[in-house]
Amino acid sequence: MEERQVEGVVEAQLPSGLYRVEIAGSRVTAHVGGGAGRNFIRVLVGDRVVVELTARDLTRGRIVRKL
Repeated sequence: MEERQVEGVVEAQLPSGLYRVEIAGSRVTAHVGGGAGRNFIRVLVGDRVVVELTARDLTRGRIVRKL
């Protein structure tokens, strides 16, 4: 399945390790991906991040990198 990466800004930290990320006027619920999670990268509100979205569900994603 094809995945695409887009840049966004973290709006809020949600329960269960989820984040609300704003991408070009729309909101996505995302979790921290494996590499970033294993290396204890802290994601804070206001951070610019790269989110990986699948073609199946564009409202959920994975944070793969912090900018």
